[in-house]
This record gives sequence, C-alpha cells and structure tokens, in this order.
Amino acid sequence: MDLDLDLRKLRYFVAVAEELNFGRAAERLHITQPVLSRQIRSLEDELGVEVFDRSRRGTLLTPAGEQLFEDAVPLLASARALVRRVQSAAQETPTLTIGFMPGITVTSAMVAFTARHPEANVRLLRTSWDDQVEVLRDGRADVSVVRLPIDQHGLRVKPLFQEPRVVVLPAGHRLADRASVTVADLAPEHLLQDPDAVPEWRDVALELRGNRRPEVPAIHQVEEKLELVAAGAGVCVIPLSTARFYIRPDVISLPVEGLGPNEVALAWVASRRSPLIDDFAETAEETLARAEEQPLGH
Repeated sequence: MDLDLDLRKLRYFVAVAEELNFGRAAERLHITQPVLSRQIRSLEDELGVEVFDRSRRGTLLTPAGEQLFEDAVPLLASARALVRRVQSAAQETPTLTIGFMPGITVTSAMVAFTARHPEANVRLLRTSWDDQVEVLRDGRADVSVVRLPIDQHGLRVKPLFQEPRVVVLPAGHRLADRASVTVADLAPEHLLQDPDAVPEWRDVALELRGNRRPEVPAIHQVEEKLELVAAGAGVCVIPLSTARFYIRPDVISLPVEGLGPNEVALAWVASRRSPLIDDFAETAEETLARAEEQPLGH
C-alpha cells in the first residue's frame, strides 16, 4: 500500500492519545474540537482502521491506535530533527549543540573542543531526566552528556565516568548529624522519586509493603525535589555532583553505604555522520574526568 502520511494529522492523533480526551487535546492544539474530530476520522479513513474506541467509558486507544502511538512519537521527533538539521546545515557557521544534565560540568570539554574547532558555534542545552534522550531524537541537541539508565535504542553511548549518589534530607532530619547512612537507615523514609530509580531502597522500603506508599507528584526538576525535601515531604537520592551544585542551608546531603553509583555517558543518534560529533566525543572522553569524591559538609 502506497500511503503518504500527513504529519499534521499524526500530531493531532498523538495529542488525543496523550490526553485521551478530544476536548483537552483540541485546547492544547489551539483548534476546535469538531475540527480535531474530523482530522482524526480522516486519518482513520486513510489508514483503514479505527485508532480510538469512543464509548461511554471515554476515549481509549484501540490495538491499532496503540501501535500507531508507539510509532508516531519517534516519527514526529525524527521529522522535527530533520527540519532542525537541514536549517543548521544551511548556516555558514557549523554548529554543535551539547546537552548536559544538572550538576555535570562540561566546561573542560567545551574549551578543548573550541580550541580544535574555532570556526564552530558551540551551544549548550540544559536537560532533565525527562528529556535528556528526547533532545537527541528531535534534534535540539547533537550530542548530550546523560545520566544512565536511558533508552539506548538508536543511540551511540560512550561511558565517561561514575560518581557516587547521596541522599538529600531536610536539615532537621533525625539522621542529619550522621557522617553517612546505610540503605537500611532509609527504609522508613518516603522517597520522592520512582522506586525503580533506587532499587537498593526499593528492596527494603517499608512504605512499599502493603500498598502504603503515598502518591508522588510528577517532579521534573531538581529544584522541585529540593523544595519538597526542605518542606519535609520526603527524601531523594541524587548524584553527588548535583548535590554539590544545589547546596542550600535547609537540606543536607549524606553518603549512603550500599548505594550504587550513577553512570555518566555521552550519547548521540547512531545514524548521525558528523565530524564535529566524533571530535567532541573524543574530546569529552579525554577531558571529563571522574567527579571528585569529597565528603559533603552539612
């Protein structure tokens, strides 16, 4: 079957699939709900399948819709990346955009790289746990210093270094006067992040026994975590360099015995063929040394 998919209709479909509500999706897309409904019907006609089950229970994805959603998200990201890369290629000055996670300092790599490529325009893009891979797939960044684990599908990943993780507690916490704590010491605590991100805590956590874990709000930035910790809402586990970067008087960071390190790596889209990316990867491997393991003060 020879079918040219309309990317605009795919964007509309993804909005409805994410919201599972035509009204909210239409508002998000800044179009009217009848227009959105017609576009989705048109997409279904082109595909020859129904992608949504519209019933009294609400809007749900059909099996065909689930498959379309799985494929449409990376396809739209690739389309956005294509546009960005074509526009970048048209510029007279070659550009390299480097993503980096909070707490990671890329200055040494950037300085060494610009010394090798004074003609290049180097840009930096701060990322988060939510988008550190997405910025590569949609072309916002050419290469990114990431914290593992990530979805490595379609990416090249070059390990750089490991660093310890620490627990962040409110300043008046019962463990605040300790030089360090064990994972077992944290068993009674409420963790303000996905338990799978800290499997050592997950295995001993009291709140995970008997479905006693309170709901954790979506947290996208380190600053949000630290605000909640300072307010006594719970604790969080973050890399040492991040804790050093965000030092504040109302929280403390302590080493945790028995907690595995965080792995830092360089990632880029495997299909990219760029001498600038290759040179930066080599430079980053040479210059981004392992984070210093010095004890944090209270």
